[in-house]
Amino acid sequence: MEEVAAFGLLCFVSLFAVVEPLGLIPIFIGMTGSRAPAAQRNVARRACIVAFMTLFIFALTGQLIFRFFGISVDSMKVVGGIIFFLIGYEMLQARHSKTAVDDGHGHVTDPDSDVALTPLGIPMIAGPGAITSVIVRWNEADTMAKQVAVLVAIVAVMIVTLVLLLSARRVARFLGESGNRVLLRLMGLITMVIAVELFFGGLTPIVQKMWKPA
Repeated sequence: MEEVAAFGLLCFVSLFAVVEPLGLIPIFIGMTGSRAPAAQRNVARRACIVAFMTLFIFALTGQLIFRFFGISVDSMKVVGGIIFFLIGYEMLQARHSKTAVDDGHGHVTDPDSDVALTPLGIPMIAGPGAITSVIVRWNEADTMAKQVAVLVAIVAVMIVTLVLLLSARRVARFLGESGNRVLLRLMGLITMVIAVELFFGGLTPIVQKMWKPA
């Protein structure tokens, strides 16, 4: 039971770190600031539903994707480790990911467009890092209990994200600019540590296969 709990906590922390719900707050405000409060809440709910469905589908179909493209779990871990490390490095510098900056500030969003679907739901919440995370963790789940833990972690992260988006203006005022930067750096450090573990966890079996006598 303790092993399942630890695995579930790892899934939650790693997914929470790459989703960056706190980092989404200023972007969400910028994209929905001209909307009525009720419309803002509706956008937040639909964006989290879209992101949840995306991550849920990728978690369940990850193994099929691996088989179809001939991808190994170890290779995905290596790539995922690199992606997480780059995301974590940007967070450690108190910068949001390039996708978030481009979509949130460089991209002019049509007020009538469905921002809940894109870019907010995909790829801001359910981005490449989050998708990679759930695929890798699902493939690491060797028991039914661990698979349930992965799904619970996805639900928990989406709930936290929804709560933060619904109270975006209050959270931004409470933390302030300095608080946002400190929290962003802390999550960046955690993300980089997870990235290193993930990278070498995938690289070690690959190297062992390369040096294994024929």
